[in-house]
Amino acid sequence: MHADAPAFATGLSLADARARITSIAADHIVGNESIALESALGRVLADDVVAPFDVPGFANSAMDGYALRGADLVADAETPLRLIGTILAGGTEIPRVEPNTCVRITTGAPLPEGADTVVMKEDSRIDGDVIVIAAATRPGANMRPAGEDYRSGDLALNAGTELTPAQLGVLASFGHSRVAVVRRPRAVLLTTGDELVAPGRVLGYGQIHDSNRYSLGALLEQHGVELARHERLRDDPSALREALARAADDADIVVSSGGVSAGEADYLPRLLAEVGRVHLWKVRIKPGMPFLFGGIGRTLVFSLPGNPVSGVATFLALVRPALDVMTRRRTHSMTLRARLAKPVRKAHTRVEFLRAVLICDESGSLHATPLQKQGSGQLRGVAEADALIMLPETAQEYAVGTVVEVLALPGWA
Repeated sequence: MHADAPAFATGLSLADARARITSIAADHIVGNESIALESALGRVLADDVVAPFDVPGFANSAMDGYALRGADLVADAETPLRLIGTILAGGTEIPRVEPNTCVRITTGAPLPEGADTVVMKEDSRIDGDVIVIAAATRPGANMRPAGEDYRSGDLALNAGTELTPAQLGVLASFGHSRVAVVRRPRAVLLTTGDELVAPGRVLGYGQIHDSNRYSLGALLEQHGVELARHERLRDDPSALREALARAADDADIVVSSGGVSAGEADYLPRLLAEVGRVHLWKVRIKPGMPFLFGGIGRTLVFSLPGNPVSGVATFLALVRPALDVMTRRRTHSMTLRARLAKPVRKAHTRVEFLRAVLICDESGSLHATPLQKQGSGQLRGVAEADALIMLPETAQEYAVGTVVEVLALPGWA
C-alpha cells in the first residue's frame, strides 16, 4: 500500500469484519420495483402486505357432501332430510335450507343460507329424495367460516420476506397481479490470474480452468443478484485498475477473485486504494484470510481470495450478510447446531470453516461429518458438502459428540 493510502482496519475477527461490512452496506440499500406476480418467486417483498378483505370471503364447504342445519340432527339416531337442490363451487343459484331439508354441496361452494353444517357423503345414504344422515354426526362440522384464513386488515406478509410459492398464492388470493419487490442488486464479477483459462479451451502448462467465474457467479445469482457481466483479467495493474473503474460505473457491487494477498502479483489492495477506498483487509478466518472490502464511489467492492474454497467461504460468511442488508432481506442464512461425528484438532487461532455433511439420526439429533478434502484449493470438498462447520478462534481439540455451529449451504434441506 502506498504512503498516501487511507488508513483501514486489518486482521479483524469474523464478527468485527461482518459488523463493519453490514454497517456500510446499510448505506447502500437498493430501491424497489413492481413486477408481475408470476416473476416474483424468490424475490424480496418491499412492503408489508395486509389482507384487503376476508379470505375466504364467504362461509363454504370443506367437503363434498350435504349442507344442512345442525339443529335438525338427531344425536343418537339417523336423521332423514329431504334433498331440495344442489350447489356447486362457483354456482350462482343458492337454495335456502329450511328445517329438515338439505342440499348437495361440493368442496369450496358457499354454504347456503340456513345451513351451518356439512356432512360427508360417506356418512350418509340415499333413500329416494331423502338423505339419511348417520347417527352421532356433529353439528357445525366440515364448514369453513368467512375469514378463517385471513381477516380484513390482518398483516399477512412482512416486508423483507423472500417470496415462496405459498406466499405467491397468498398474494394471488388477495387479487394482486403485481407486487412491489426490492430491486436485484447489479454485480460485475472479475476473475483474475494469468493462469486462468475459460472452460472449453485446451490447458497449457501451469494453466487452470476458471472455476470461480461459475461458482461465484452462481452464488451471486442464487442470492438475488443480477450478474451484469463477467470479465476475466490477467495480473496486469493497468488492466485491473481500468476494470475496477469500469465495473464501478455499471454495478451496485463488484466481486473479484484473486490478487488480494501479499504476493508479487497481488495488486488489488493497492489498486482499490488508488481508485476508491479500502475499508478492511484480512480477516482472521481459514480459509479466506486475505479478504478485501472497500468501495468506489457508491459501489461496494468485495475482493475474495482466488482459491476456490476460500471464495465460497468468504462469500457466504462476508458477502451474503451485506446482500441481506442491501436488499432488506429478513430470512438470513441458516445457522444450526450439530454434534461432530469425527474428532477435530484445531491448532490455530482463526475461525475455521470445515466442509461437512449433515445427517439426522433416528432420535432427531443432527450430526456433522467433516469431509476428507479440506484444502482451500479443493473444490471437491465444497461440491460434496451441504454445510460448513464453524469452529471459533480458540485452538483446541474437539471430541466426537461435541456440539458445534454449522452454516447450512444453499440448497440444503
